[in-house]
Amino acid sequence: QVQLVESGGELVQAGGSLRLSCAASGRTFSRYAMGWFRQAPGKERDFVAAINWSGGVTYYTDSVKGRFTISRDNAKNTVYLQMNSLKPEDTAVYYCATKRGMYGDVPRRVNDFDYWGQGTQVTVSS
Repeated sequence: QVQLVESGGELVQAGGSLRLSCAASGRTFSRYAMGWFRQAPGKERDFVAAINWSGGVTYYTDSVKGRFTISRDNAKNTVYLQMNSLKPEDTAVYYCATKRGMYGDVPRRVNDFDYWGQGTQVTVSS
């Protein structure tokens, strides 16, 4: 059974930094692209960043480019999201997810991911 467990979310002031972690189990982690999404109250779940199976290809939504960095450690079955220069509009529940299918390109749509974590709350105060 695939399990994804996020951690690292907390309350932080605008301009601050956080690093989110997502520990995966139940699947050969190194074969799957991973993604981070976020969902603010009353809004849809939106793509934030994704990384391919090897870590060599990454994608970001425009609003986080230059501030967020996605990375992975396949030896630790963990994907990270380093978030710098945080803004109040980054406030949301952040979810990690694993791609539906091994290898291949890096997806960015919700339906391209099949397993999700429970989410971790990030709150940025102004």
